[in-house]
Amino acid sequence: MGTRFGGAIVAIVTPFKNGKVDEGALRDLIEFQIANGTDGIVPCGTTGESPVLSHEEHDRVIEITVDAVKKRVPVIAGTGSNSTAEALRLTKHAHEVGADAVLMVNPYYNRPTQEGLFQHYKYIADNVPIPIIMYNIPSRTGVNMEPATMARLAKECKNIVGVKEAAGSLQQMQDIMTVCGPDFIVVSGDDFFTFPLLCLGGHGIISVVSNVAPADMAALVDAFAAGDMKKAKELHYKLTPLVKSLFIETNPAPVKAALALMGKIQYEIRLPLAKLSEANYEKLKQAMKTYGLIR
Repeated sequence: MGTRFGGAIVAIVTPFKNGKVDEGALRDLIEFQIANGTDGIVPCGTTGESPVLSHEEHDRVIEITVDAVKKRVPVIAGTGSNSTAEALRLTKHAHEVGADAVLMVNPYYNRPTQEGLFQHYKYIADNVPIPIIMYNIPSRTGVNMEPATMARLAKECKNIVGVKEAAGSLQQMQDIMTVCGPDFIVVSGDDFFTFPLLCLGGHGIISVVSNVAPADMAALVDAFAAGDMKKAKELHYKLTPLVKSLFIETNPAPVKAALALMGKIQYEIRLPLAKLSEANYEKLKQAMKTYGLIR
């Protein structure tokens, strides 16, 4: 895609082994992603189980990712928090260790007003020069950032460059692009909306499904960019059943089960999330067999 922070970007899982971050598996996952055409890596997002990482683990996962990627694709580090001071510290660290940008989720649980959201992002943008991509996901945070608030931030803070939009509304995605202008990056936070968002003029996806099928998601985005709508649409339809199966329970439990079935990580997830129910595990396994990811 034409923008530095667009295309098919993976929200990468954080692999664990015996309760600790599995550095070797993380490095192997990064190589798998880059070899299959992924356009960027997001460590420490929701899919990376950021809420259950210690501060030391959070910092270390970002450091490992920056080191492993070696500037081959952008690293967009997850640095959001419901504490502005904590988000600032995480963002400063990501900047200092060489991340190319940060992904910052709206403060969760606090339920700030639109003015509170504006002040939160502006404070961090004013104190760290790294490019910031906001992350709007009301189902996780309890508050929706309105397009007008995004436009205000984009106008006043030159390093607020885009949004990962996951409110589940194509109308809101279109409204964001209308009020924020063509230079503002809008990527989907929901795999299913990748193709529809591209049709509206969006810039790509920060993807869960790319963890297991990176080549197909990259091919979808690349086909669209090349004007091959037929191929992009076919890949959208091909990916849809797999996307459904990866959200059969709360993310990232299904995608970690899937990667374990592929032999890429240990099947470990931290409480309060739990492993899939036996019935859903079998449904996921069948979907992966149908897709051709496992035998």
